[in-house]
Amino acid sequence: MPDDSSPFDDPFADLFGKLPDGRSRGTGGAASASSEPSAPEPAEPAASAPASEGSSTPAPPSRRAAREARAAGTTGGTAGGTPSDSPLPTQPASPATSIPTDDDVPPELFWAAVAAPPASTQSLTSTSTSGPRADRPAPAPTGTLDDLFAGERTTDDIGMTPPPAERRRRRRGGWIALIVVLVLFGGAAAGGWWVWSTYEDKIREVLGWEEPQEYEEGIATGEAFLTIVSGDTGASISPKLYEAGVTKTPDAFYDYLVAEDLNPPFVPGVFRLQQQMTSAAALEAILDPANKMENTAQLREGLTVDQSIQILSDSLGIPLEDFQAAVADPSLYGVPVNEAVVAAGGQPLEGWLFPATYTFDPGVTAQQVIQTLVNRAVQSLDTAGVPVDDRERILTVASIIQREARFEADFYKVSRVIQNRLDQGMKLQMDSTAQYGYGELHDGTVSSSGEALTDNNPWNTYVIDGLPVGPIANPGDLAIDAAMHPEDGPWLYFVTVNLNTGETVFTTNYDDHLAAVEQWRQWCTDNPDAGC
Repeated sequence: MPDDSSPFDDPFADLFGKLPDGRSRGTGGAASASSEPSAPEPAEPAASAPASEGSSTPAPPSRRAAREARAAGTTGGTAGGTPSDSPLPTQPASPATSIPTDDDVPPELFWAAVAAPPASTQSLTSTSTSGPRADRPAPAPTGTLDDLFAGERTTDDIGMTPPPAERRRRRRGGWIALIVVLVLFGGAAAGGWWVWSTYEDKIREVLGWEEPQEYEEGIATGEAFLTIVSGDTGASISPKLYEAGVTKTPDAFYDYLVAEDLNPPFVPGVFRLQQQMTSAAALEAILDPANKMENTAQLREGLTVDQSIQILSDSLGIPLEDFQAAVADPSLYGVPVNEAVVAAGGQPLEGWLFPATYTFDPGVTAQQVIQTLVNRAVQSLDTAGVPVDDRERILTVASIIQREARFEADFYKVSRVIQNRLDQGMKLQMDSTAQYGYGELHDGTVSSSGEALTDNNPWNTYVIDGLPVGPIANPGDLAIDAAMHPEDGPWLYFVTVNLNTGETVFTTNYDDHLAAVEQWRQWCTDNPDAGC
């Protein structure tokens, strides 16, 4: 049997020989205050453990020798070293940690403790490791072996530390750099979009990217109607064709006439055409008598009574005087007479001639035509759920919406602006009402003159409070529905900033509104012939 003092008496001898000093339960675990371990002093080899031949390193003690040394109190010591008579090789002291003996520790906990390297071992290995992290101090552990044996920590916790401060600073710097890059790219993208949306036509012209003004030949489809009234020319018919979906751009038909040096005679009436036609094909169809619809009249949204009866006369071949007499007495059609409108010299049937395409039997009279239009307006009001005693007010609101809004969604937003301003006691200040009251509603521009804005008439909402005295135009189904169902929102202002596209900006405060007005003025400066 081997001697008990032999270093190979059991497999735990090497483990105990590697444990640092000051870790037995009896020492109290005194820890060094220094972050760097002290240099260990060489220990005298135990007399009962002779060194191997040819080696100056003392042989590890056996487990029995370790127990005897612990019983004799020779393993105690202060941080940084062990007494010279200790049978254990010395190691630098580590933070306060105690190791239970192999006699009173269950095997599974003992091996768990062995698997987790002590803090001092981490310090020694981190300072000797080569590579980019070799010169960094080892981070402090997040738990001790006492915590492990007490069940307060697991082996995964021992030695786990947050990343060094230097790495955290580098991460923060990386995030800041990323944010700066995103802001720069976002600003460039926003600026590029503004330039494109504002100067798209000019950019396309310079780069040769212009959109073709004409549809391709042979793709015409569907059905479209064009109404020509007395005095219409190529310049006034061209935008009508575009609005009806016949031509691709508002100026295509007029530009074609100019390029071909044509001045055809246009006959008043309603003409049946197709959508997506070339200008040449559209002109041919207009000049073909077979496409003129007999006893048919088409009224578009937003027309006044005076404009409507002129179209009716031209389309149906009924004298204008007959229509003027027919609209003089609204009571003939069941429409209540608005005495305030009559007193102000207005047309009491304003708003009641519903815009649509009508075909009548031969021999129809002017009064029968007007009755048909009024009946159609009542039908639209009933469909929208308008109470009988509220029809005039809804038609008034709807007529303003019809004249001010461009897109379907904008109809409901304009309705909300009107309602919000009325609720807050603000003047409506709608240009369409000022222009109507002053008689410049159809002068070819959207801007109001100074005289129109200051004229004291019951339609001018820049002067009066609340709604105008009556409707200012004939609204369609969409405008009537919007008057009944305004979209929810806080808007108090709006302005159309691009007359070609109809883009409208809605705002909630005066400063933002002024910025939108400036945007519109700049657009008008860049587009002097657009009808500003």
